[in-house]
Amino acid sequence: MVHHGEGTIAQPLVTFSPPEITRRHFAAWNVMHADSVQVVRHEPFEYGFQGAYHLLIAAERAERYDGETSVEGLPKSVARNFNRKLTLVPAGHRFHGWQRPRALARVTYFYIDPRGSSLDPELNFAETEFKPALFFFDSDIWETAAKLKAEVERAGTGARSYSDALGLVLMHELIRFNNGVPPPTPVVHGGLAAWQEKRVADFLEQHLADDVPLASLAELARLSPFHFSRAFRQSFGMPPHRFHNHRRIERAKALLANMSLSVTEVGQQLGFSESSAFTATFRRFTGRTPRDFRRSLE
Repeated sequence: MVHHGEGTIAQPLVTFSPPEITRRHFAAWNVMHADSVQVVRHEPFEYGFQGAYHLLIAAERAERYDGETSVEGLPKSVARNFNRKLTLVPAGHRFHGWQRPRALARVTYFYIDPRGSSLDPELNFAETEFKPALFFFDSDIWETAAKLKAEVERAGTGARSYSDALGLVLMHELIRFNNGVPPPTPVVHGGLAAWQEKRVADFLEQHLADDVPLASLAELARLSPFHFSRAFRQSFGMPPHRFHNHRRIERAKALLANMSLSVTEVGQQLGFSESSAFTATFRRFTGRTPRDFRRSLE
């Protein structure tokens, strides 16, 4: 299923086999094009790309039972979990992979013209020889890519100039990364350490259907409940309970794509004993009911 945002995309896109396994949203801006992809079925699939544009891949969620991914010039990877990972495929390089998904993937592809942009002639983007990179993380690139993904999903309702500006920022960040310059270290006062963030986030992901006491999360992070709540909000931008419900609703979206499950069954799988509670929570986070969301998938 394909939905178009701003403009059209002329160059080759990442291909999927079978093609109907994805739902895609496209947007075209002055400096780049974007393709936000949601895998909608739990079955094996292949993907590939080779074109005249640089390809930046931001995998928000990507988990597989088995499979492999390759970028020309690098060893193949059989990593099974590459949530929140980035991949850079320079123009002309071949990108290919297959997987048997453990979770329904959410990935955004950014196609960047190697000739750069006339909006910033001093960028020298066209002269930059990019090196391939597979499954890496860079906080600046990730945050800018996330903002651009949000613009794709706004379906052209935002200001185009803002998207173009974000695109230029992303190009600057890619040059900085390619040159081996680390991102500036953000000053964070009172946030969780990296190991605490991972331990708590993984635990919540594994217990989406459960009511998780604040004290249990604080114990995982080895903090008092008071200090944990403050540090969690600093790190994730929202309180633990809201974050837990946010992840529940994201999982609900994936389950609703499975038409063999009723809306009630989806809610029950995620710990909502009453359909009304599931509907109210889903509407609060998405602005529509689960049934309306499912109709949009059809």
